[in-house]
Parts: sequence; structure tokens; C-alpha cells
Amino acid sequence: MTSSSALTLPEELILLALDPDRGKPMCEARDLAYGTAGAVLAELELQGRIREENGRVQVVNPLDPADPLLAAMLRTLDPPAKGRRRSAIRARRWVGDYDRYVQEKYLDSLVERFVLSRETRRFLGVLPNHRHFPVVPDLARDVLDRFAAAEAAGYPHHRDRVLGALVSAIGLADDLTRLGRTGRTVMKVMRASEWTASAVHYNVQQNESGNGWSGYGGGGDKDED
Repeated sequence: MTSSSALTLPEELILLALDPDRGKPMCEARDLAYGTAGAVLAELELQGRIREENGRVQVVNPLDPADPLLAAMLRTLDPPAKGRRRSAIRARRWVGDYDRYVQEKYLDSLVERFVLSRETRRFLGVLPNHRHFPVVPDLARDVLDRFAAAEAAGYPHHRDRVLGALVSAIGLADDLTRLGRTGRTVMKVMRASEWTASAVHYNVQQNESGNGWSGYGGGGDKDED
């Protein structure tokens, strides 16, 4: 059985965000998709695969991580070929382009590993509407308890701070903090200092204003290349 310590950041964020009774995110579904994409970048950075330079994602170790999903995500960030003049992709652009793709992959993986179960209904008999429920409720509770313990301890580890920053970026600080206004403020400060969370929050704001990216593989502002 999967343990909470074996989960990657995108998997932890998904479990934190899902309402176990409704099977739906406690935040906007698109915001969780942005958050999941940002969490992938954060996990790759923690594993020493990428770094951020002037808002752009630079691959520093292109070797595949052990986790196959992370390996697939890293390959979307291949470093430019020699002599190529185009700059590396902006973090906020990658988050906005790959959000839904990343979230679909991670939800599928969690279902395949029996961390989540999936209930599918069809809207108007055509469009699928998925709900996801924890197969082992203790695992989801453990993730929540670990997050609460990190908050109570002042986020002693970088991984804890990144997760708190991402929680704030997708608008879940109110739902997950146990320290009220102080907890929300701390997460907001971390959000501003973590480049992955800043990229997520940018896309959340763009989506709210109706100016989000068009989807992975294309769209966006011309000056993002």
C-alpha cells in the first residue's frame, strides 16, 4: 500500500484538495490543475532536475527520475539543442499549457494504484464528470495531519514550505490552515517567495479574469517564447 511519505508533491496536493465526501476539489477544478502542474515543477526542482532563472525553467539534469510520471514531465522540458536561440519556457507558461494534461495523468495514476477510486457520470449523457474518493481514508488523513504538523512547526523543511505556498496559490489556505489569519498570512508570504507557487497563482488570477492560456501545446502571449 502507498504511504504518505512515498507520495510526490503533486499527489499530496491532490489529496489535500479533494473533499473526501464529495469527491471534488474544495477549490476550483482548474485551479487545482494549475497547482498540480506547479507541484510537478517543484518536485523536479527538489530532486535537482530543474532550476528557475529569470522566470524560466532550466533543465540542469535531464536524466529520467525514478518516478515514471516525473520522467515524462521532465521530457516536456528538454533543454534547447545546441545553437538553438529560443529561450527556455517560462514557468507560468508551462503551468498554463500543461495544467489539465498533468492533472489527468496524476489522477489516472492514483486511480490505477488504488489510492483513489473514480466515479464517472455523463453530463447530458455525453461529457464525462469524474469524482475521486480516497480508497484508504487513513492515507488522506495522514497527508492532512502531516500538513497541519508542518504548519504548527513553522514549516521547518523546504518541501513543507513549497506545499504551503501551493495551497495558498490555489486558494485553499482558508480551508487547510489551523492557525486562522496567521496561517493564511504565512502561506501567502511563502507563495510570493516560491517561484513555482507564483507561477500557479499567476495562472489562477489569469483564469479568474478570463485571460488564461489556451491549453497545452499552444496559445498564450507572444512574448512568452
